[in-house]
Amino acid sequence: MEDKFLQQLKKGVLELLVLRLICDSPSYGYELQKRLKEESGGLFQLKEGTLYPILYRLEDDGLIESGWQQGKGRAAPKKIYSATQKGRAENLRRHALWQTFSETVSQFLEEKNHG
Repeated sequence: MEDKFLQQLKKGVLELLVLRLICDSPSYGYELQKRLKEESGGLFQLKEGTLYPILYRLEDDGLIESGWQQGKGRAAPKKIYSATQKGRAENLRRHALWQTFSETVSQFLEEKNHG
């Protein structure tokens, strides 16, 4: 069973990470799952039931958009998610917020551990 504290930490940053990945390059769901797992060294292994509500929320907020891309040969079409202009701006804003947040938390913890 995964540590509850780690689970809460991950839950809080998933939307940030998914938006960042989509801003980097348009992606479909399975590809996002794979990239999150690989780029996090296995820390973020999402199930579809976790990923798709995030994608729908980002789409509802106008930060990403989706479209169907025909698969090669007999492959089924894939729903591709790409960032909107609003999403790219929001990605930068959230990244700046995260930087401030993480630096503040790190500073607080370091001060408390050394004091």
